[in-house]
This record gives sequence, C-alpha cells and structure tokens, in this order.
Amino acid sequence: MFQRKLSKTLAGRLIEPRRFIQIVVGPRQTGKTTAVKQAVAQNDLPRRIANADEQATLAGSWIEIEWQQARRLTAQGKPALLVIDEIQKVAQWSQTVKRLWDEDSWNDTPLSVVLSGSSSLLIQKGLSESLAGRFEVLRSTHWLLSEMSEAFDYGMEDYLHFGGYPGAAAFKSDPERWITYMRDSIIEATVSKDVLQMEDVRKPALLRNLFMLGAQYSAQEISYRKLLGQLDDKGNAATMAHYLELLSGAGLMAGLKKYDPKSLAVRSSSPRLLVRDPSLMTATWGSSMDAFFGNPSLRGHLVETAVGVNLLARAQTERFEVHWWRDGGAEVDFVVTKDDQLVAIEVKSGRIKGTKGLTEFCSRFPNAKPLVIGDRNTSIEDFLRGSVPLFD
Repeated sequence: MFQRKLSKTLAGRLIEPRRFIQIVVGPRQTGKTTAVKQAVAQNDLPRRIANADEQATLAGSWIEIEWQQARRLTAQGKPALLVIDEIQKVAQWSQTVKRLWDEDSWNDTPLSVVLSGSSSLLIQKGLSESLAGRFEVLRSTHWLLSEMSEAFDYGMEDYLHFGGYPGAAAFKSDPERWITYMRDSIIEATVSKDVLQMEDVRKPALLRNLFMLGAQYSAQEISYRKLLGQLDDKGNAATMAHYLELLSGAGLMAGLKKYDPKSLAVRSSSPRLLVRDPSLMTATWGSSMDAFFGNPSLRGHLVETAVGVNLLARAQTERFEVHWWRDGGAEVDFVVTKDDQLVAIEVKSGRIKGTKGLTEFCSRFPNAKPLVIGDRNTSIEDFLRGSVPLFD
C-alpha cells in the first residue's frame, strides 16, 4: 500500500522516546487517518484509539476517560500509545490535553500521544493557547501529482480534472458519481462540519456562495467590491475576508495577497482566489466540463490553479510564502519568498499572455529569480511532479 512521507515521518517519531505530542492536521479526506494507521501499524506498542467525530457533544471529560484507559496500558513502565482523531471537535480540548500531558511528564508515564484534526484554524488556536513547547505538527496536504501518479496511476490530465483527493480516485471512470462525491463528501461536508459547526458564521449561504464563486474565479484577482456585487452585495469586505480565512483554514480556498515589500500594502490588497485542489475548481463546473476543457482561457486558469496548489502545499513543509504581483498592465502569476530569496513565477498555461510582467518585476526587484513554467526548459508536468527546485 502506498505510504506518504507523512506516514513514514510519524512512524519514525513513534519509536523515539516520548518527547512531544504529535499533531497531524490537514483538510478533510486527505488521508490523515490512513497515514496515522500506517504509522501505528509499524510498531508493536499497545494502543488506545478514539475518534471524537463519532460523538455528538464532547467535553474535556471525554478526553480524560480515553487518556485514563491508555494509561492503564503503561503498566510496569511499558510504553503505550494514545491516538485521538478529530480532536478539534472537543470543547476546550487543549487545556485538558495540557493538564494530562503534564501529569504524565511529572509521573514519568511513558504514554505517547497522537492527535489529528481537520480544522487548521481551530487546531492552531488550541496549540497557541495551551500547548506551547509540547508538540510537533505534521501537515497532511492535498495530494500532489507525483503521489496520485504513484498510488493511482494518474497522468497530468487526470490530475487536472480529478485532483488530489485519494478517496475520489475510485470514481475516475464515472464522472457523475465523482462530482456527487466531491460536492457531498468533500465540499459540503467540509463547510457544514469543519466551518459552520465550529465557527460563528452569521451568513452561511454567503460563505457557500463565496466558495462557489471563488472556485470559478480560481487563479484570478477579484476585488472584494466585485465579490460583493456578484453576491448581491450581502455582507461587507471585512465579512468576506473573514469567511475567506475560514475557507482557507478548512482547506478549501485561499486568498493570495499581492507581493509588496511593504507589509501594510500586502494586507490591504485584494486577493487572488485559489482553490486548494484542482478538483475543487472542476467539480463546481459539473456537466459543463467538456466546454470547460475546450476553453483555452478556463483551462489556462486550471493549470495556473494546479501550479498554485503545488506551491501552497510545498509552502507548508518547506516554509516559504506565496504571493502574486501586478502593477498596471504588468503581472506575475506567483511570487515566492523565503528568507532573502525571491522567485517570480510565470505560468505558460495556454492562455494568451506574454512575459512582460516577469521582465518588469525582475527589473524592479533585481534579486528575484525568474522561473517560467510551461516553456521548453521547465514543463508543467515536471513542476507538478515536484522535480523543479524553487530555491538555490
């Protein structure tokens, strides 16, 4: 069975002496549970497995009951393991985990702990509130072309259409069933379970419409004013920015900020909307997919989306930031920054456009490294497979 790097990394950490809580976080249906199962299966530690997603309403006392059960496995000082899935569903989970972890540290209880969750925002909030210095984070990103190719024999066109959700691969030969799965089991499940139930969203219909509209405009700049107009002016710019943050934290859609060395300008700029997986764009087009792929402009935005998805996934593990840039008629698809390194990326995706923006950007920022994806030197497929380095 195919194993992601995430699973192998976690397996290695579980054979180490107890040091930190291992936190596995990432969007729904990206294989977090499978990766944890694979990692756990590679050692013979006695274990307690619990899933908060199977419960209706949970408080910290539920964690304590599961933790006490796991502690019983450490009889005579033998190491054991506790795994809790969808930990963010438990009210004030981080305070309970901190208390129990610190008790075990004080008493030298050899209980290793793995927690996983689907809401990055809620997990991060809990970590910052209570667990500083006690955890390591492992990120389960959407699967990239290289992984889907190895696990499911995807080619680049398959990846552009069906994306990086492993559970959806079984429906590749049945597009209508695939669309139903994507809309019901991924998009709607993420919105209803990982956003609306966990955050104060006063206008849920607006949030859903924002995602659907953003998916159609993926890889394009769209001002908050235009978004409000498209959505019948329901809400305001601050509300839209907040809802976009929630969609990003749930792994559905990001809003890339414009690159500017002045951080205030970055924060105030309109976003370039980008779904977090190509399939989130194609699934919203439904029965019009033939027309979609036959339109060079739309297909071009899909290719640019796939490149952006790759960059966002790599950014989480390689620790860099992703922006875009435009000034007047000059535009660069993506700008990547890491420490003092700067990379300007132009994607030749089939849409009619030149490289004037790349030339202009590099003239303004002489330290920038230009990278054209889709020319004879760097193919789109090579980049999506991860074989093109970004930094020196």
